[in-house]
Amino acid sequence: MKAIQITSLDGPEALELLDVPEPVAGEGQVLIRVRAAGVAFPEVLQSRGLYQMKPELPFTPGAEIAGEVVTAPEGSGFAPGDRVAALCLLGGFAELAVAPVGETFALPDAVSYEQGASIIFNYGTAYFALVERGGLQPGESVLVQGAAGGIGTAAIQVAKAFGAGRVVAVASTPEKGAVALEAGADEFVLADGFKDAVVAGGKVDIVVDPVGGDRFTDSLRCLADDGRLLVIGFTAGDIPTVKVNRLLLNNVSVVGVGWGAYVLQRPGHIAGEWAAMEPHLASGALSPVVGPTFPLAEASAALLTLDERRATGKVLLTP
Repeated sequence: MKAIQITSLDGPEALELLDVPEPVAGEGQVLIRVRAAGVAFPEVLQSRGLYQMKPELPFTPGAEIAGEVVTAPEGSGFAPGDRVAALCLLGGFAELAVAPVGETFALPDAVSYEQGASIIFNYGTAYFALVERGGLQPGESVLVQGAAGGIGTAAIQVAKAFGAGRVVAVASTPEKGAVALEAGADEFVLADGFKDAVVAGGKVDIVVDPVGGDRFTDSLRCLADDGRLLVIGFTAGDIPTVKVNRLLLNNVSVVGVGWGAYVLQRPGHIAGEWAAMEPHLASGALSPVVGPTFPLAEASAALLTLDERRATGKVLLTP
């Protein structure tokens, strides 16, 4: 079969499309014909040897997929031809991949393969951040940094689906702001000078921050009493620091959100998140924003689109 392989640690440009043996499903695994594979920052980091998971070279990256079941263990609840989304961790950038039964989920009929490959990382992270770590309460207001990206659009929709009131998006351009509004934000403000614009409309209860960098302090200043800033990542490149007297004086919290490390140590946790979100996926309240989509042969371009922060929505590969 055709698969993308990382054969050296020279970055996204060095990815290769090769013929490799088809994977064989082991005990407790589902074999899936991949129709779409999500592209995320871990793959960019893996291409440079900078991610904590360092498989022996060469290897096929790709952690989240959607497609059709080819084979499944007896009693798994899956049968050949079933439409599924799955977390495979590695091997997803290929025509066939294997995933654990416990991290394979039936796709609602209304969810496309492209949307299916956009759910587990981004929506799982957003749910974990807002509901599990952030304690989102009905009617609370939420500010979303990086609002046009995969995590940002997911956070907007998860906030709304699980009871938020006002949801404000921060975007670097009006075009990205329009993407955030389409995803369900009530309003958007431009990143340049966002604090004053947000505070003018009322401070917020929660900030979702996958960006970091020099926006961090002003995000803290946007929080109301008892507010929570949810630290998801640092796509701006710089890891910010905080003077903790700001937290004391304003009675606010900074909360770490490390979804992957947390859920992978807790079997069944992702399934619980999926079960909570599935009704909203079926209803369309959670409707992943599909971003730039590339054929398998253009995997390098897909990773560079993400690496250079040119993407809105979820970047995908389609074998």
